[in-house]
Amino acid sequence: MKFEFVFDKLTNYKNNLYKEWLLTNGIGGYAGSSIIGAHMRTHQGYMIASLRAPAQRYLVFSKTNERLVCGSRIYDLTTSQHRGPYASEFNQGNMHLKCFKYDGTITYIYEAGGMRLTKTISLVQGKNQCVIAYTLENNGPAAGVVITPLMNYREHGQHMTVDSLRYELPEEVFKEIRDEENGNNGFYYSPVSNQNVRISLISAGCEMVKRNNIYDENMELQLELDDNEDALDCHLKPYDFVMEVEAGGVSRASFICTVDVKEPNGRKKTEFKQLPTVEIDTAFIQIEKAKNRIDDILQKADFEEEDEFGQILAVAADQFIVDRASTGKKTIIAGYPWLTDAGRDSMIAFTGLCLETGRFDDAKSILLSYSKCIKNGLIPNMFPENGKDPSYNTADASLWYFYAVYNYLKYVDTDDAWKFVEDYIYPSLQEIMGAYRKGTKYSIGMDDDALMKAGAGRDHVTWMNVRIGETTVTPRHGKPVEINALWYNALMTMEEISRGIARRTHNKPENYLAYAGGCSQLAMWVKEAFNEEFWFEEGGYLYDVVGDDFKDETLRPNQIFAVSLPFTMLDPEKEKSIVRVLKDQLYVGVGLRTLDTANEAYKGIFQGDQEQRSLAYHQGTAWGYLLGAFIESYLKTGGGSAQSIEEAKAMFEPLEKQLFSNCIGTFSQIFDGDEPHTARGCYAQAWSVGEILRAHRLVNN
Repeated sequence: MKFEFVFDKLTNYKNNLYKEWLLTNGIGGYAGSSIIGAHMRTHQGYMIASLRAPAQRYLVFSKTNERLVCGSRIYDLTTSQHRGPYASEFNQGNMHLKCFKYDGTITYIYEAGGMRLTKTISLVQGKNQCVIAYTLENNGPAAGVVITPLMNYREHGQHMTVDSLRYELPEEVFKEIRDEENGNNGFYYSPVSNQNVRISLISAGCEMVKRNNIYDENMELQLELDDNEDALDCHLKPYDFVMEVEAGGVSRASFICTVDVKEPNGRKKTEFKQLPTVEIDTAFIQIEKAKNRIDDILQKADFEEEDEFGQILAVAADQFIVDRASTGKKTIIAGYPWLTDAGRDSMIAFTGLCLETGRFDDAKSILLSYSKCIKNGLIPNMFPENGKDPSYNTADASLWYFYAVYNYLKYVDTDDAWKFVEDYIYPSLQEIMGAYRKGTKYSIGMDDDALMKAGAGRDHVTWMNVRIGETTVTPRHGKPVEINALWYNALMTMEEISRGIARRTHNKPENYLAYAGGCSQLAMWVKEAFNEEFWFEEGGYLYDVVGDDFKDETLRPNQIFAVSLPFTMLDPEKEKSIVRVLKDQLYVGVGLRTLDTANEAYKGIFQGDQEQRSLAYHQGTAWGYLLGAFIESYLKTGGGSAQSIEEAKAMFEPLEKQLFSNCIGTFSQIFDGDEPHTARGCYAQAWSVGEILRAHRLVNN
């Protein structure tokens, strides 16, 4: 298979605006826009740099606009939307856009006035660097293209105005580069608020002209208009770049945008690196490297040649695996564009992103990375964007860590893997197990009946954790069903790993066997209590939360993990009943709804202001990541029959359509509970991709 998405019906602005693309650089930085070239959300641009991997992300290079010029004729290729005095104003350069292509790089091809302009964008792995390659083919008289870069320096979730740009990037911060010897023209600057950052944009194959009108004001972002949010942004365009082409000729040019950061060196800072020298071929060479890297990813993932779905997801998986500077290890970005790495998301996505794609070294690194961050028996819930200490307010992330370790040993079952777990991971598992048994922060701890309780007061520590002011949207204090399914699974995992190490170690195997016996006994008590407390006979499914004086019979998808995890507690008939009820009431093709439509609190559309969206987040919105557990449970309760396998394969049909809408080649975080189940939230979500990829491999194996 040649990895490639091609779109050639691009003249309709509205129909194509919401289809977007994503490139990533392996350190948390990213690039994105729509397939017609217009931005429609704040988190879009050609270079959103991570100043300390994988966080502290800043937009520095928004986009380039182009105008083809032949004599007195000008063909404006700019595609954008701005606020006018009375209504939105549109530049529809997409009328000249003949082709958009995503193949690990991004290509726009325009045709007008006998000219053909090809623009290809790529990010360099491991660096905050964007390259753009231009090729201008001319079938008429001498002509040229004027290229206008839009620059910035702002947090990737913020907006700028002319006034804020004048403060942050006054004209005097821009320093020109006019290197006649190397044929380089460009500029560099350091923002007023951060002199430890330098942004440069250097071209080869173009002349540079200083502009008088330097502000791109009131760029209107349609997606944010839809949500009744502030939807205006502003960028700087200090220079034009001109590439000429002879009659009947071909011209090429390269642009390199680089972000350099002074790193701490004791009490001092390192100096900026030397500015790059750019040749006309530089961007073209980097683009070929990016395409070759896609081939390497596909080769390592080892999907069948005809398995396009699996190969597409292997490439999507790569976008989430990034470096974390604070640990010196790999981690998993939870979702683009606004999430960083998060414990729960990482551990759930881990199997699909790393193990199903053959990235075993990355898997090992991620397990180590999180082991370094355990505190009070908890792994981090979320690492903040500002690079400060992580939050730990989650009951399930540490339990999902057991699941990730179990799968690592299952997939990489070698003596070296077992030795790695024994030496570096097993002590962390013991620390978690001890903290959960004795009790730890956020009211997380084992009750007298051996079941796990979690949360109290303002502490909402399951994945359904939205609060609006002092109001909890989904209160789940007590003993949540998935926490206890995970608790049992962790105990059984610890027993199996302990016995596995005992068979291989020379370091007091009897200690591991004794620990295994204790886990086994405790798991038996958990299983007995779980079956006694959680089964809702009238509904044929599990209570969502059990408390001292209540049992919540709200139908939610959390119980699916009581069927799907490697170690479960229910008899087969109860498992079948759960899967049947969830399929009938919550399954919507692209995910599982978080609430039954019959519930009066159900919200079917995730749109509007922050409060409206928060009310819908776990009250009807469908989540894609739940499909992994659901499809696995469907196969399990079907007994591996031919019929169940064919029915499970059919579940991927609506998912395949998603790859060509929303963000191309990946899966979104959430979807409306109501038809047509529009994608919402993060446009690329790690656990959606990871779990759908894992389920795909399960069905096809």
